[in-house]
Amino acid sequence: MSAQNELEFKGYAMTDPSAWSTLSVTSFQPKTFGPDDVEIAITHCGVCGSDLHTLTGGWGQSHLPLVVGHEIVGKVTRVGANVKSLKAGDRAGVGAQVGSCLECRACNDNYENYCPKMIHTYNHEYADGVITQGGYATGIRVHERFVFPIPDAVESRHAASMLCAGVTVYSPLKEYGAGPGKKVGVIGIGGLGHYAILFAKAMGAEVYAFTRGTAKAEDAKKMGADHCIDTTVDGYWKGLGMTFDILISTVDKFPAGVSIREFLGMLYVHGKFISVGLPDVDQPLPAIHPFDVMNNGSLVGGSHIGSKEDMLEMLALAAEKGVKPWIQELPMKDAGKALEGVQAGKVRYRYVLQQDIAPVA
Repeated sequence: MSAQNELEFKGYAMTDPSAWSTLSVTSFQPKTFGPDDVEIAITHCGVCGSDLHTLTGGWGQSHLPLVVGHEIVGKVTRVGANVKSLKAGDRAGVGAQVGSCLECRACNDNYENYCPKMIHTYNHEYADGVITQGGYATGIRVHERFVFPIPDAVESRHAASMLCAGVTVYSPLKEYGAGPGKKVGVIGIGGLGHYAILFAKAMGAEVYAFTRGTAKAEDAKKMGADHCIDTTVDGYWKGLGMTFDILISTVDKFPAGVSIREFLGMLYVHGKFISVGLPDVDQPLPAIHPFDVMNNGSLVGGSHIGSKEDMLEMLALAAEKGVKPWIQELPMKDAGKALEGVQAGKVRYRYVLQQDIAPVA
């Protein structure tokens, strides 16, 4: 990239935590460019619940000014000398992680998303003190390990939210064997849950959608759910004991008085209850008793985003099966409105922001 066309780094940033949805265009210092890095001019960025939890302080204090966003797609503008998988002009994406130690057992086993020294895409810090800034912005620089080529068959607007929401559910579905002959239950049909239906169905599983009320039942069926269960109905779990191989809970916050005991009882022998929803730090999962997991030997666990291996497999599956998320597109300047829509539960089912600070040629 010539000096006159050099990428200028600025984004929609929070500067006052008391006005968390009022974001203003602010310049920021990007990652120090190195030989293993890829620079991307951002065209699209999804809006994630993580963005909301961070801006509102639900996960702790933030570095200011702060640009959030970790469902990023754009065009590569330059690459470091060691980069082999991408070149200038390619479409590429970045998810919720931009770094790890690259040396530990987890990194060497392709579990870099569990590295104890992982670096988050925003509100984190590089070793040289540079604060990471996210995708509601003109550009980003990221180590090649955490940049993913986007298949030609997947549109940028569709790929964006796959890079956090999509892989967050794809990874445990893959890990625990979702596929033909398996029964998968998806608890909560929001941004994560709708992806869990789409990918579980694309993988060949029989899919049950669990949702409060019936307002989303028809949507869930259109996404591919074979069955819809209304959890507000007394005894909704009856007749489903020892049924599921995998239950993916995307619930951000369980309502007061709700138990997960009934869900655990619906698992088959050694079935997995995997929680991927992440509420504020003061909102734990409902309590369970050892009896709840003894009768079927069920397991309760979690999952954290996905590895590069997961990302590439997920994108390939989306290209092969034509997986398309249900999205609402907005100009990036309306990021605050999108965040308020997420907080109010209005989004159906993922907001995607289009670049409007400096459109990419």
